[in-house]
Amino acid sequence: MEQPHSALSRRTLLAAGAASVVVPVVTGAAGAGTAQAAARTTTAAGAADPADPYEAALTRAEELITGGAFDASDPDFAAALAALDASAADFWKRLDRTAARTALWPDYVPVTDPGMFSQSYTRLRTLATAWATTGAALSGSDEVADALVSALRFLHDTAYNKDKRESGNWWFWEIGAPRALLDCCVLLRTRIPADDLAAHLESVAKFAPNPDRRTNSPTLAETGANRSDKAVIVALHGLLAKDTAMVALARDGLSDVRDKGLNSLFQTVTSGDGFYADGSFIQHDTVAYTGSYGTVLLGGAAYLSALLAGSPWAVTDPQISVMYEAVTGTFSPVIFDGLMMDAVRGRAISRERAADHTDGAAAVSAILLLASAAPASVADGWRATVKGWIERNRTDPYLGLVGIPQVALAKGLLADRSVTAADRVTGHHVFADMDRVVHRRPGWSLSLALSSKRIAAYEAGNGENLHGWYTGDGMAYLYTGDDLGQFGDGFWPTVDPYRLPGTTVDTRRRADLTTGSGTGTYLPVNSVAGGAVLEGRYGAAAMELAAQGSTLRARKSWFLLDNAVIALGAGITASDGRTIETVVENRNLHTSGEPRLTVDGRRQPSGQGWSGTFDGARWAHLDGVGGYVFPSSGTSLKALREERTGRWSDLDTGADTAGSTTAVTRRYATLWLDHGVSPTDASYAYILLPGASAAATAVQAHTRPVRIVANNATAQLVEMARTGLTAATFWQAGTAAGLTASGPASVLLRRHGGGFSVAVADPGHEQHTLTLELPFRVREVVRADDTVTVATGRRPVLTIAVAGSRGHTHTAELR
Repeated sequence: MEQPHSALSRRTLLAAGAASVVVPVVTGAAGAGTAQAAARTTTAAGAADPADPYEAALTRAEELITGGAFDASDPDFAAALAALDASAADFWKRLDRTAARTALWPDYVPVTDPGMFSQSYTRLRTLATAWATTGAALSGSDEVADALVSALRFLHDTAYNKDKRESGNWWFWEIGAPRALLDCCVLLRTRIPADDLAAHLESVAKFAPNPDRRTNSPTLAETGANRSDKAVIVALHGLLAKDTAMVALARDGLSDVRDKGLNSLFQTVTSGDGFYADGSFIQHDTVAYTGSYGTVLLGGAAYLSALLAGSPWAVTDPQISVMYEAVTGTFSPVIFDGLMMDAVRGRAISRERAADHTDGAAAVSAILLLASAAPASVADGWRATVKGWIERNRTDPYLGLVGIPQVALAKGLLADRSVTAADRVTGHHVFADMDRVVHRRPGWSLSLALSSKRIAAYEAGNGENLHGWYTGDGMAYLYTGDDLGQFGDGFWPTVDPYRLPGTTVDTRRRADLTTGSGTGTYLPVNSVAGGAVLEGRYGAAAMELAAQGSTLRARKSWFLLDNAVIALGAGITASDGRTIETVVENRNLHTSGEPRLTVDGRRQPSGQGWSGTFDGARWAHLDGVGGYVFPSSGTSLKALREERTGRWSDLDTGADTAGSTTAVTRRYATLWLDHGVSPTDASYAYILLPGASAAATAVQAHTRPVRIVANNATAQLVEMARTGLTAATFWQAGTAAGLTASGPASVLLRRHGGGFSVAVADPGHEQHTLTLELPFRVREVVRADDTVTVATGRRPVLTIAVAGSRGHTHTAELR
């Protein structure tokens, strides 16, 4: 068996996902109580015994939280320590330590509410971390230790014990509270009386007895991130209880030994929650969740692998290689310079304390932790990729987002001259199993959030994502290396949620999505959502829009090239008496931005509140972003500059994620196309040129290197003579530019030298066989997938067996 990349270092192991201590800086007075000589004499554990496998693992668990020994004079460590101290000082100052208390903090009442006691445990974990961290202001304080033991006892007696019954959100009872409680027990294990520890473990045993089942619904098997979380909880419980069978149960929960691997985390799935072979990750059955639940799953598995390495309970399942493959195929494509793309973060986009850079940092931490124990053949590549992410992100630097353990591992990587930072990955990715498309070029990336009757247009609930109405209706996220704060700098509370870039919308007013307990999703009725990829470089994507609560229907395509994205819309029809719009761009200009907007060579005003209408517009350019070409005659472009103010609380009122009521203001430049009131068979066409200059945009508009051959309800097809590329969406059986498809299809065809490359997909996932007739002679088949048969000749026909392929691409090389 191949050896790990490097021996596990206790100091440099870091926790990830729920295990990571990413400490926010909380405004408030700093300070610490004076150490008091009032230590309890009855303890649950004494000095560490190196021969005791339980204590060895618990020591490792402690160092995963605190970082162990480190150089507090190092500026990066000093910053992380200062962040910890600031949070802990605020919590310590406001902690109610009186005998008559009814809660621990006045803002977490009533303490019997699941969200309130769960968050109280989380704050106690921060205090316990500060107490156990060398060099922290509260480090080693007897007063703090005694107060923490007393506070844990108070929560047990008042809110969370084996005699309570679950109410409200199950997650607080079965994951949130027990995980934070067990971390506290790990850190305070030499100070907690044995009776108290036993009582806490009884509480955990009541609500999280194993990783396999949902306690409040025992017939429901845990899957994905929830199983990963519970495996960590059961492992820590087993270590504290010195119960070898329980620790083994936790380890085996990753592989789902109990149910013969049915819900193993170390497998690819074809339905439901988990990792898919195409790189997709699904949680809650229908939600694209790589950047939230997927990161938690990866972090939990990496944490247990590190925690139990070298112990009698080491993770040895060879199928952990699925996790290794996920780093490259699932996570890397959706991380841009350390940012996690919002298209795969679900309702987490509404969380003020979980921006794209924060969730990106959690994923980076999980990858680094997994790399510390993975074979060098896979880990070396990850480390180079991560080094590139960290070095390029100077907007929200990784070292300023994470805790001491993560800083230690990252600094080791950055100082390792044998690791060369990798450039940005390029290529086109169709995640057909989660209706997401990601197009990556050296200087920019674009992701598309699509939806269908298979994949939710949005998830909302537990008070979160109250304005997520259109986030899955073809929203196009443009990332550039020059503006890494585009979506992480106050975007979600300030952007007009009715004008998300890339979407076609009914302008009706919408009520906030549900604020009640539990989560819900909206699945539209359309089938087509997905696309094809050719040579890992070019893409054709499509979505049939069936708007929620509206008669609006539209057929939308995107063709993604080396330096351009061609967006077409057709069949845009509605009958509700309201205006329909297609949003070309809605760019966050941050607090004071005034980039030049040029339309057809004329500079437009830069003041806030300006708007304009440009009939017959041929092109536009926004400094710092790129160009927009409108190849259709008669395009009426509308533009707006505005300053918008919102609050995170407008989007999120969740019990443990609620946004602040502080006003946030940002400037925006918006471009859109107005299709009028109740349009019939309207259309649009525009070309996005990321990073292009105004001069280059004008040239593109004049020379028209892209030819739009068809843009109607039957087919949308474009040709690029320079590259020999033809890209098409067929919405039904039909012919365009000599290509004839038997049904809905995404098609890419490129002529090169004396041959042709063809890529075809069924974006509706509903056909059994698809045929494609080509408009040129084919003499022989150089290569074809097993699912593709070719009848050569003057009018060759490809027959593609698409049944069961779930929208994935089929390819052939012809001559």
